[in-house]
Order: sequence, then structure tokens, then C-alpha cells
Amino acid sequence: MAVKKFWTVDHACGHTAEADLSDRPADRRAGYARWLAGRDCADCWRASRPEDPAATAEWLAKQRVTEQAEAEAWSAQYRMPPLDGTDRAVAWATRCRHQLVSSAYTALVVEGTTSEAEWEAIENAVRPLTRAGWWLDQRDADPADLPELLEAASTSDRPTENPHF
Repeated sequence: MAVKKFWTVDHACGHTAEADLSDRPADRRAGYARWLAGRDCADCWRASRPEDPAATAEWLAKQRVTEQAEAEAWSAQYRMPPLDGTDRAVAWATRCRHQLVSSAYTALVVEGTTSEAEWEAIENAVRPLTRAGWWLDQRDADPADLPELLEAASTSDRPTENPHF
């Protein structure tokens, strides 16, 4: 019998809603439905949020600063080279690279069957990809697809010189 995809969720606000969880892995649907039950429904959540665009912009700016700091610390820890592109593209792509590679590690090694040695090869294939645009193009990719995406990267996405690590 297949794991159900639609769950009836009794939210903390007292409303009940049908949640389509088909985009989640089958083994995570029940836990996510339980998590949803501990929160207000979407309508109540939206109603409780300030409509002030300045407050939203301030929150978003703080979030970006935090994400950027985490991505830069991760890049330094794993010896990832700086990316090439405009300042804005490099900042965004650094966050995208961090999110994709970290999520790929979880999907392939922690939850998958990829060994640490195989992961090291993947990580080494990530380093030469320094074109910020490539990482921006992959921002919505499935993390489990990272090895295939790395193979498909063209020579224009890699520098012509040997990087020194």
C-alpha cells in the first residue's frame, strides 16, 4: 500500500486543512504533517505577519547577511575557491553553492549510498566550477543530481589555469 500523499492537518490555530505532501519523500510525510499541525494555517500565518514592506525588507536583509556568513565560512572550511562574476552574482552564487553542495552531501552520503571516498571525488569536482552563473543556474536543482550536473558542466564554467589548493 502506498503512503498517502494528502494529509488532513489540524493546525494550532484551530483550522483544519488538506495538505498535499506528494512533493516530500514518503518517509517524511508523517513527520512534516505533525510539524504543520504545530503551526497556524497559511491564512492565519499571513494575517499575523506585518504588511510593512520596510519590515519585510529588513528581515530579508538580515537573513541574507546570515546566509552569506554561513556560506563564506563553509567555503573557507572546505577550501572552495572564490567565484567569478559580478559582486552581486558572486554573493548569491556563493549561497547557492553552499546550499546545493550541503544538501547533496545529506542526500547522497547521509541518506544515500555514496561513500565518503566517493563524496570526496564529488567535492573535488565542485572546486573548479568557479563561474557564478553556473551555480545560479543550478539553484533549483535536486541535490541528488549534483554528480550528473558536475559532469555536464562545460569548460567555460571552469578556469583555464590549475587552481592551487
